[in-house]
Amino acid sequence: MATISSLGIGSGLDVESLVSKLMSIEQQPINNIKQASAKLQTKISAYGQLQSAVSSMQTAAQKLSDANLWNASTVSVSDPTVATVSASSAGSQNHLLKVSQLASAQSVASRIFTNGSSTIGDGTLTIALGRWAGDPPVFTPGSGTPAAITVNATDTLSSIRDKINAANVGVNASLVNDAAGTRLVIRSLSTGENQAFQITSPDAALADLTYDPANGAGMTQTQAASNAQYNWDGLDLTSESNTLTGITDGVSVTLLKTTASTITVGTSNDTTSIKKAITDFADSYNKLLNLMRDQTKYDAGTKTAGVLQGDTKAVSVQQMLRGITGGSTTLAGAFGRLADIGLEPGQNGALTINATKLDKALTNLTDLKKLFAAPDAATPRNQGFALQWNSFATQILGTDGAITNGQSSLQKRIASNDNTISHMQDSLTLTEKRLRAQYSALDTKMSQLSALSSYVSKQFGSNSSS
Repeated sequence: MATISSLGIGSGLDVESLVSKLMSIEQQPINNIKQASAKLQTKISAYGQLQSAVSSMQTAAQKLSDANLWNASTVSVSDPTVATVSASSAGSQNHLLKVSQLASAQSVASRIFTNGSSTIGDGTLTIALGRWAGDPPVFTPGSGTPAAITVNATDTLSSIRDKINAANVGVNASLVNDAAGTRLVIRSLSTGENQAFQITSPDAALADLTYDPANGAGMTQTQAASNAQYNWDGLDLTSESNTLTGITDGVSVTLLKTTASTITVGTSNDTTSIKKAITDFADSYNKLLNLMRDQTKYDAGTKTAGVLQGDTKAVSVQQMLRGITGGSTTLAGAFGRLADIGLEPGQNGALTINATKLDKALTNLTDLKKLFAAPDAATPRNQGFALQWNSFATQILGTDGAITNGQSSLQKRIASNDNTISHMQDSLTLTEKRLRAQYSALDTKMSQLSALSSYVSKQFGSNSSS
């Protein structure tokens, strides 16, 4: 029997080649749909790039409406070893500071014991917070309740330390070891004259662990509780803490050491960060604008179109953005438009920065902040530009936004194409099967006819020779 796919056997009909060529023709509609889907996928990728650029611009816009940016201050200290300074919403200030005494916590130490396992005896230790004053010093208890600590005969120096710490009376106990042995050290948790403490006991066995100068023997004071003493702009002031929170509007100071001379402390608005935020936004805005221009333009010279050329959603996004940036607000006093502060539209709508105008605008932070961040619930198109840009981005990036809808629409078209291709592919499989059967039958028939022709020719040849 003739083989249906090999040339030169049977009829000589090349069935495989014929079927392959016919199927290539039948396949063309599917190829066209696949090419269309590839173009749609390219558009989806373009939308993804647009989405990323809008998101970056939104982040930059949110920075410009962040209160922390506008409230930030820079500080300067003529001698940073004397004090550190932090500031927020402090504006421009200059102050004089002289530190004569740091605030300290009271600390006492016991005599030397062999080690932390040494036992003392039994009884009760009472620890009270308060204030020492006078000479000889007299203790005045504070308003808190003293802590009574029961010491058993089996308690070691280590366990006594633990009991003191567990009492939460406002002191910390620790063991200090050296070559001579071990000492119990007790220290106030807070600085200041009113954070001093007294340790008493009616039990003679615990006398070594008491601190009460009026009664003589006991623990030795290694540091007295004291307030910070300093002069701020000519005023002699005191503080229980070395951290002077809110010493003046928006300014906090931490004292580090005493000084014989006066130092200067200054604050100013952080215009460097504000300027950077403005220029960063301009960069992100221009990148977005350039991307949209490239995606939607048609180059008559090369006769090439951008991926989203003619895409109504992409064009709408571009127009919305330019509309906001070219608009104005009545809320910013001296400034109404971006051009007023040096953000000027250049070629193709990109923002260029006039450094001279921007530096001048940075001297009027009140109105500059309003230009970007002033709210207007009644008229959203009149609010600060940063708020408008943020709203724009939120809108088009949202579930029902132009970018999301554009991507969704394209994805649905690709899914529809895939479904169509699947059905067409099933049909092509049947078509190929049918063609192979038809040409196989033709090959067989032609092979039979060829055999008959050869037989007839031989018969005529035999008759002629006889």
